[in-house]
Amino acid sequence: MPSTINELIVTRSLEKSVQLKVCDIIPPLVAMPDKLSSDCIGPNRLIKRQEFVRLIIQSLYSLGYKKSASLLESESGISCKSSEFKLLESQIQNFNWDECIKTVTEIEKMNEETRNGVLFLIYRQSILEILTNGDDFSSALKVLRKRVSGLGVDSGKIHNLACGIISTKEMEVGKLDDSCGLRGNLLIELERLLPPPITLPERRLEHLVELAVTAQWDSCIYHNSNEAISLYEDHCCSRDQIPNETVQILNNHENEVWFVQFSNNGDYLASSSSDCTAIIWKVSGEGILSLKHSLRSHQNPVSFVSWSPDDKMLLTCGNVEVLKLWDVETGICKHTFGDLIPVVSSCAWFPDSKRLVCASSDPKKCIYMWDLEGNELEAWRGVRMPKVTDLAVTPDGEHLISVCFEKNIRIFNFPTKTERIIKEEHVITSLSVSWDSEFFIINLNSQEIHMHDIAGNWKTPLKYMGHKQGKYVIRSCFGGTNNMFIASGSEDSKIYIWNRRNCEPVEILSGHLMNVNCVTWNPKKPHMLASASDDQTIRIWGPRGRNNF
Repeated sequence: MPSTINELIVTRSLEKSVQLKVCDIIPPLVAMPDKLSSDCIGPNRLIKRQEFVRLIIQSLYSLGYKKSASLLESESGISCKSSEFKLLESQIQNFNWDECIKTVTEIEKMNEETRNGVLFLIYRQSILEILTNGDDFSSALKVLRKRVSGLGVDSGKIHNLACGIISTKEMEVGKLDDSCGLRGNLLIELERLLPPPITLPERRLEHLVELAVTAQWDSCIYHNSNEAISLYEDHCCSRDQIPNETVQILNNHENEVWFVQFSNNGDYLASSSSDCTAIIWKVSGEGILSLKHSLRSHQNPVSFVSWSPDDKMLLTCGNVEVLKLWDVETGICKHTFGDLIPVVSSCAWFPDSKRLVCASSDPKKCIYMWDLEGNELEAWRGVRMPKVTDLAVTPDGEHLISVCFEKNIRIFNFPTKTERIIKEEHVITSLSVSWDSEFFIINLNSQEIHMHDIAGNWKTPLKYMGHKQGKYVIRSCFGGTNNMFIASGSEDSKIYIWNRRNCEPVEILSGHLMNVNCVTWNPKKPHMLASASDDQTIRIWGPRGRNNF
């Protein structure tokens, strides 16, 4: 994995050459040979005319415009089907298996694995027709032993074919009366297996256009929508696609606001404060927030909240507080967990909304898993798990990620019961996981945010810089369409937003008067962001000029 954002961009560009305009990289070609000029089209004569027209014909057929496709074939003299495939088609339809096999054997520029796969399909079809025509099984077995067994294809396929020969019921001979239909299915399979230019990959022109569209999305640092983009012009979003101005200020807390988090369905926002309360806010369809419940059971500052995956319950906790479970609809405290574990730094849910985990900064307590009634299901204690400062369960429920030793990240895989340790050089203050369970980000007191892949394929993390952090816990989050943005609070009272492909921020938001401790992006409204600050307010951010979300 590339170690920098720029290297990542270059690598991905090389892998998808269509993503960059060639004219942006290579100067215009001059003094082209006459033959090349006539055979190629495009501003730089890089597209082969014959291939381009053939793809258009294929696309017309796939879209149902058969008459137009046939007319274009006639006018251009270019056929959608290659001469080799037309020959194979004729031989198959005429039950000429020996000639068919000879044609496949003589095709050049085909690797042996593909050739053997094609031959297997043809032999299988010949066996099917032998059985369908009522011939004795010895003929079919002869083909299997002399022709098929030496192809080197998957032994399971050969075994299934042998079983089919022996058992006509397994072979479903009664359903094989339509020989033409069978041969038609064979041709479809061969079209998918034979390499270009003998056959064309399915819907090839649409695929190339989609790659070009995706490339424009990827190169647009402000793109924040799943809506289809126009092919009539090059795509480029303005900065108004991402939150960039305050649309509402919430000031119901009476002290510093330390944490905010939108619910999974985007209909609620939860906040917690050093005023010892947490608040549940309702998000209207127009994007206006109003107070739903003020949760006042805690005796000490509340530093963390976590929504259940079904959004029916909310957990609240604090560094010197117990863990409490609240009913979102009624605002009633349903349970207080672990009276003997008063030092709870963070908590998380499993996807079933029936199990939860909490982390304690007390080395003797570490990590506990409970059900909703407070029954301990599992615990991680001891020397290997000292002072856990933050944790998260991936949305798919497969990994538990925790921050321990202040500089270490522990990734525990539940299905395999294995773990992986990532060591950082600086103190980690917070952790956040992407909604697709593929990545996580951490804030460091070195004024950097690092993004790691959960699978462990990257050698080094991607790094994001620009914000200010040295003394306090600052939290960041993924957000926007497809989690393509990262937002973070900062000690300079600003909010920083990065496109994941760029190490420098694409937007810096001003408005708060003191430290911005936490930010959260609405998962269902990609243009809505919330921030919590020591100035005792929560700000809701949206795109400039939009009346609603």
